[in-house]
Amino acid sequence: MALTHDKAQVERVDELIRKAGIRFINLQFTDINGIAKSVGIPVTMWQDVLDHGQWFDGSSIQGFARIAESDMLLVPDLPTFIQIPWDEDVPTARVICDVFHPDGSPFEGDPRRVLRRQLMEADAQGLTYYTGTELEFFLFKPHPDGSLLPLVPQDQAGYFDVSTDLAHTVRRHMVDNLVKMGLEIEALHHEVAVGQHEINFKYDKALATADNAVTLRLTIKAVAQKYGLYATFMPKPIFGENGSGMHTNQSMWKDGKNAFYGGKDSHGLSDLAKYFIAGQLTHARSMSAVIAPLVNSYKRLVPGYEAPVYISWATSNRSALIRVPRISPGRENATRIELRCPDPTSNPYLAFAVMLAAGLDGVKRKMEAPKAAEEDLFHVSEARRQRMVSMPGSLGEAIREYKKSRLVRQVFGEELFQSYLNAKTQEWDAYRLQVSKWELDRYLAIY
Repeated sequence: MALTHDKAQVERVDELIRKAGIRFINLQFTDINGIAKSVGIPVTMWQDVLDHGQWFDGSSIQGFARIAESDMLLVPDLPTFIQIPWDEDVPTARVICDVFHPDGSPFEGDPRRVLRRQLMEADAQGLTYYTGTELEFFLFKPHPDGSLLPLVPQDQAGYFDVSTDLAHTVRRHMVDNLVKMGLEIEALHHEVAVGQHEINFKYDKALATADNAVTLRLTIKAVAQKYGLYATFMPKPIFGENGSGMHTNQSMWKDGKNAFYGGKDSHGLSDLAKYFIAGQLTHARSMSAVIAPLVNSYKRLVPGYEAPVYISWATSNRSALIRVPRISPGRENATRIELRCPDPTSNPYLAFAVMLAAGLDGVKRKMEAPKAAEEDLFHVSEARRQRMVSMPGSLGEAIREYKKSRLVRQVFGEELFQSYLNAKTQEWDAYRLQVSKWELDRYLAIY
């Protein structure tokens, strides 16, 4: 099929290729797990890809085509075309692509397409969905033989530490590369756990934020490697330390104004915001397998480590599932809610899609949010705890909730819903059938 593109974007890309001497272009997309994939082409093939797209074997990508229908097409999204700054030796660019069938119809199982569909649902109601993510990560030092185990954190620093923070130079170089990749960085610092860090970028419309989240993960890993380090977004790599989250700030805008702001409300929230909160709380368990997708994710979602366990909302309370950051006078447009259970291994396109769908379901049905839980939920009475609903305690429990969810099934479409279910079920089965060192240490000599 013949493709058409915005003329100004085509000219911008051609100028960048010429000025930077680009020699290779990576055509990037993600599988259902959010893992970045790419097909590299020499720049001499760019015009052909621009005109006709790039064929690839979808049957080799998890959650994409079956073997009998493997041919799929990558179509570049030109505004995402940018030079990769850490490939100094051979100038290379990256462009994010959408996935299509051979007949030119969009592939409905493309994670980026799934998010686009949900954004269209919001747009039909005159609403625009903004998100801002905070992806935490660890830096580890590989052993001389290249192995990572046992884990050696790069430093022993803690939250906001300075003198013991050995990664300040690495983080600055990460930020420098992220800025060159088009991200607007707002803050960088050491996190709570040893070897743990955070680099925050500015919020944006949800599709752009999802693109940026994937870009951030790739960039951080690439820069860490140049320093002889290994960066991981694994939620809980170290027992007894805080895990890594992807706290996601969300707001809905309408007619150029923040539709979540409600000046007369005691929490500063509009009715729409409270409906949105109620929808996400209602569907929190069923979307857990998407926003906390690994076996390891549930080692993070336990009491005592600033990670949410109980389905609740509050202002400023960091033990709640949804937190409402304080609204400063004169900054009403900064009104937002923060969902604290996602982690940075989630596919941001799918995560934002189910989060938006859950919130919109609350708006559509005018769900009533429960009373805000302002107390520390990890230290309430046993009687109070018995009345609270918690997030799933394992990936297996999350899968059971996922299977029952009409909302997630509708968001994903039947084929993607089943592909994701199969992938997560295989992961859970592989884990639960293993005999761990913990079991041998605890039981072997006693029984």
